[in-house]
Amino acid sequence: MKAAYYKKHGGPEVLEVGDLDLSTPGAGEVRVRLRAAALNHLDLFVRGGLPNLKLPFPHVPGADGAGEVDLLGPDVTGFSAGDRVLIQPGLFCAACEFCRAGEHSLCIRYRILGEHASGTLAETVVVPARNLYPIPGGLDWASAAAFPLAYETAWRLVMGRGALRAGEQVLIHGIGGGVAVASLQIAKLAGARAIVTSSSNEKLAMAKELGAETGLNYRETDVEKEVRTLTGKRGVDLVVDSVGEATWMTSLKSVAKGGRIVTCGATTGPNPAEEMRLIFWKQISILGSTMANLREFDELYRVVSSGAIRPVIDRVYPLEKAGDAFARLESARHMGKIVVTIGE
Repeated sequence: MKAAYYKKHGGPEVLEVGDLDLSTPGAGEVRVRLRAAALNHLDLFVRGGLPNLKLPFPHVPGADGAGEVDLLGPDVTGFSAGDRVLIQPGLFCAACEFCRAGEHSLCIRYRILGEHASGTLAETVVVPARNLYPIPGGLDWASAAAFPLAYETAWRLVMGRGALRAGEQVLIHGIGGGVAVASLQIAKLAGARAIVTSSSNEKLAMAKELGAETGLNYRETDVEKEVRTLTGKRGVDLVVDSVGEATWMTSLKSVAKGGRIVTCGATTGPNPAEEMRLIFWKQISILGSTMANLREFDELYRVVSSGAIRPVIDRVYPLEKAGDAFARLESARHMGKIVVTIGE
């Protein structure tokens, strides 16, 4: 099968497109013939190498994918060859205490497709049958591949852990990336008012079209000062911060007393300066979040199926141009998801 892969960790130069062996599904698994896959910042981190992550090479990146059922493993029911499906990329054991409690993303054996297991930038991928969902009517291959990881992460951030309510104000750092754009769409759906930040005035204008109330260029203005002005010195109820070191102090200063900061990542670094006095004096709740549990994914799936949210797609590339897709992601010029099409 054709695939994008790398045989060692490194920069853009390690990515290749070529032939790999076809995998056969085991018990409870399904082989999917992929038509589209989507990139995430996670793919850059994995390619560069993560602490304690030891991968067998060659490794195929990509967490998100959509395609057709190709081959069923033993004991799989509910699917037939040719079914149009999308992949929920969080892999869990379904047996540990967290899975039994319905918190699948806390599974003691939790893995993510394309990070801990071979991913979706290939003509086929083998996944557990429980990770497959029928593609909602009206979604093309690219849109079906674009929403699972980023949008489920954002759903748990904003609705699950962040508990955003109608009428509240939220600050979303770094609009443009998939999770930030999804968080904005979800916040608008929840009836909240959103302030977003970026270094690109073009992205800020696009964010306003998606429903942002205010856009702040952090290279041109003091975000914390502007947030306090916009909120009558009160601060926002919720901050969505996946940026890390570059924005953390701004988050602490921008959130209201009794407010919440929720984070799912640290693209600018994992060890920000901390001000403990702000945390206890303002009684801030700091919440971590990773991916989503199945109840949350099902909620998101229903919302997407209803048409209330549609994934925002930046650009689409063929598999043969996977290197260009990664270059677009690394440039940080994108607004929304970058998708790779596979096959005809």
